[in-house]
Amino acid sequence: MNIQLKRDQEFIDELNTKLENDGPFTNWNLFKMSYDSSLATMTKEFKGLTAPNHLPHMTFLEHQLECAQQIVEEMNGRGILADEVGLGKTIEAGLILKEYMIRGLVKKALILVPASLVNQWVNELNQKFYIPALSQRKRPVWDQENIVVTSIDTAKRQQHKDIILEQDYDFVLIDEAHKLKNHKTKNYEFVRSLKKKYCLLLTATPVQNKLSDIFNLVSILKPGYLGNYEDFTNQFGKDRKNLFNDAHLKQLIQKVMVRNRRQDTGIDWTKRKVETVWIDFTKEEQEAYDELTRISKDSASFSSITYTRELCSSREACYMSLKKMLNQDKEIVNRTDYESFLGRIEQLPHHAKADKVVELIKDTDEKFIIFTEYRASQLYLQWYLQQHGISSVPFRGGFKRGKKDWMRQLFQNHAQVLIATEAGGEGINLQFCNNMINYDLPWNPMRLEQRIGRIHRFGQESDVNIYNFAIRNTMEEHVLNLLYEKIQLFERVVGNLDSILADLNIGNMEEEIQTIFKESATDGEARIKLENLSSVISFAQQNNSEEDWNGTRESS
Repeated sequence: MNIQLKRDQEFIDELNTKLENDGPFTNWNLFKMSYDSSLATMTKEFKGLTAPNHLPHMTFLEHQLECAQQIVEEMNGRGILADEVGLGKTIEAGLILKEYMIRGLVKKALILVPASLVNQWVNELNQKFYIPALSQRKRPVWDQENIVVTSIDTAKRQQHKDIILEQDYDFVLIDEAHKLKNHKTKNYEFVRSLKKKYCLLLTATPVQNKLSDIFNLVSILKPGYLGNYEDFTNQFGKDRKNLFNDAHLKQLIQKVMVRNRRQDTGIDWTKRKVETVWIDFTKEEQEAYDELTRISKDSASFSSITYTRELCSSREACYMSLKKMLNQDKEIVNRTDYESFLGRIEQLPHHAKADKVVELIKDTDEKFIIFTEYRASQLYLQWYLQQHGISSVPFRGGFKRGKKDWMRQLFQNHAQVLIATEAGGEGINLQFCNNMINYDLPWNPMRLEQRIGRIHRFGQESDVNIYNFAIRNTMEEHVLNLLYEKIQLFERVVGNLDSILADLNIGNMEEEIQTIFKESATDGEARIKLENLSSVISFAQQNNSEEDWNGTRESS
């Protein structure tokens, strides 16, 4: 490397003049203070982390410190943080950013996260790391030396995109980076075009379905590191398993990726206590369910499955969907049956599940999170809990960032219950609560782990109680018994289930279950098909231990 030194002749001449004339010189005390200040803040060597010394209020885990040091010293600030859910990827990223800022290497940074997490990132960087991060508001801040947190959707808007792509960023971070696995999307193209010195990609699932997933992510960090796509596939193929079977490829990836698993961290995780709460419909509810199953069988769409699922959640959810369907489709099959059924719903008693919720939490002061699949059920539950003197707040995807933060604070400081639709399964950290009710079970197991991950994560000090509601003699009973319990999803972290489903060519678990119910003539047939599905998944789990991402590093 050719380094050119340039003499500051003006300073030298001025110094010689003052020496010859015996002054005037700067006050010695001021000089000494300046010298001592520079000495105290100087990074004497590049090895080791200095940031933890500036954050005495923070307690970092060993794997977090090792991760940050590896990114800084071995990966030159460009890497994938791929720890399992709940191990603190945000903490690791904040520590790395703080380290570079202390060393004077980062002044301008762009942090791209899901829109629902923008405020959370801003707060954590400010409060935990003393990093003056700010979120993009109406006034543009792209051309200033700031640490800006925003979403990709905001950043790529035409009024922002061009000026952002003109900037030279010292540091770029992308959270939920697995959403960039497709190189043909505008999001991928936008992120790839950013001018960046250091870059971090955060994802718990760096390889989901195909080997090209990891190729595309690495190409954002280090274009050309794995060659071009054609050469890469010719050498390593397209099968995701080759990442773990090919020693050379595995070693290449380990030079740009850090992955920690829960069992390797040495953390004494709190227990996950799971209880299935079986519920019996009242006679009127069961008769209504059976009638709806009969009249919806002739429907040509998957929406008929939704109606029965909704009735297992609340009268309101089912009523609203049926009413909407009748208003939009004037040629619906069995229209008279559906109209008659609407009148029957109106006469049903309060839902058996809602009664069970009240029974479970009315005599305790502990906080609970209730997850439901439907907004109508959310509104009904909030009203019904209020009738029994139980305070609650809603949380759903339609809320703006500020309102989501407000709901979280109300839940933490005032309300006993937070009633969340699926938006609550992503992003927010709620370690101050350790009780969860799965009022409606999702038919996608990955969403279940996202829900539980809101409370069962690093920082949780109490054992976590998970209550899974299911109504007997309905499709909920089949799904709970033959799917969730057989593959033990409640007790374990989902881990590599997404990889197993990909190997089995099951792209969407929810659609797979819907197809089973739709194409089964009887409950018995549906039960057998679900039994077969869970057996295949269970067998694959036993024969596919968690892929070893770290074995090569340990043996090298």
